[in-house]
Amino acid sequence: MLVAWAGVNLGNNAMMLAISCGLLIIGVVWYAAREYLGKMEGIKNDGVWFSSVTARGLMAWMAGILMTGFYVLLYWYPQYLGLDAAGNTGLVALFDPLSQFFKGQPASEWFVYGTLYTLAILLFGIKFIWKYRHNRYQIIRTISVMFFQTAFAFIIPEIMQGLNYPYYDFKNMWPLNYYFFYDWNLNAFLSSGNVGMLMLVSGVAMTLVISPILTYFYGKRWYCSWVCGCGGLAETAGDPFRHLSDKSLKAWKIERWLIHSVLVFVTVMTAMVLYGYFSGSGSILGIPIYPVQKAYGFLIGAAFSGVIGVGFYPLLGSRVWCRFGCPMAAILGIQQKFFSRFRITTNGGQCISCGNCSTYCEMGIDVRSYAQKGQNIVRASCVGCGICSAVCPRGVLRLENGSTDIGSRTEELRTIHISEDEVGILQ
Repeated sequence: MLVAWAGVNLGNNAMMLAISCGLLIIGVVWYAAREYLGKMEGIKNDGVWFSSVTARGLMAWMAGILMTGFYVLLYWYPQYLGLDAAGNTGLVALFDPLSQFFKGQPASEWFVYGTLYTLAILLFGIKFIWKYRHNRYQIIRTISVMFFQTAFAFIIPEIMQGLNYPYYDFKNMWPLNYYFFYDWNLNAFLSSGNVGMLMLVSGVAMTLVISPILTYFYGKRWYCSWVCGCGGLAETAGDPFRHLSDKSLKAWKIERWLIHSVLVFVTVMTAMVLYGYFSGSGSILGIPIYPVQKAYGFLIGAAFSGVIGVGFYPLLGSRVWCRFGCPMAAILGIQQKFFSRFRITTNGGQCISCGNCSTYCEMGIDVRSYAQKGQNIVRASCVGCGICSAVCPRGVLRLENGSTDIGSRTEELRTIHISEDEVGILQ
């Protein structure tokens, strides 16, 4: 009888989940189609400072409070999301059928979060593609982040967990994955045979070998704008808020101090954790290791990256975490500025000082000042999203890797309707 009741309950949850997700999908797709499809070619950002949602109005504050509240509940009060002792009621239980399908286990608050996170990137990714549908670079990179989030950050880790292997996102790496060297994570790898060793080796290789090589050739955009889930959510769901990023000199100074302080924090914390793991000691130089480890997880891993990083989209822009707190972005930024071939080249003679590039730079870079001077943009904070180039009406900006253009220069010039004779001269 209990088995039959559980089967009926699971079936009801599956139906409710399907209806809820279906209505959500229909709503977002309908809105995006109405907003962007069937309109004239070009990227429309009209009225962003006249909308309550995108201009820090009442709706923006309500959205910010709602998202911030969700993250607070997720990290510190998951019981209010419906995760009770029996694990069979509330919001979390609604996702049991999907969790059972992937890994044969009941859902947890983290499975709910991963599902909603992935769904947000997929749905708002469709909206983003329709909005920027005349820009090939934007379409390809958006499809890329949708793929990596769905396959590498959601489906594969859940299936691996169902096979009794450690939960692991193969595209993730230290220091963004700050717990990679924690004792429980290392022990899980080492106790999982060849598969666990593959996870351990690939994680170290990503940090020390693969990431620096890719950053040398392509800049930090290979990760921040093409692979990373944090960047993927910022680019898709956060796109309407990109103009809210502070471009002031004061903000830039805060950014440099804050993001590099987080990098130092995670490096020191990881060194202490590794020392404790290999020595068996709980402290180093009289400083207890666990409180430092716990402090980083609370302050940076939860409060900064989640609560502030996403909850404050409608108030501070879409890349708050990427710009001010992500230690991965800090490392890639240092490599990009001093060792990478990537840069955004400018043609100052074509700049009309419209300011679109600076307005829609989510990383707070005053792109126009570089364009007016004809200077290449080589900034540690630039994630290579290419929106500055996409919204430029004169084709002033180009994303390049050394001497190799991202796209065909002829195609870019054709897009802005320069005559064939002018194309020949410029080539």
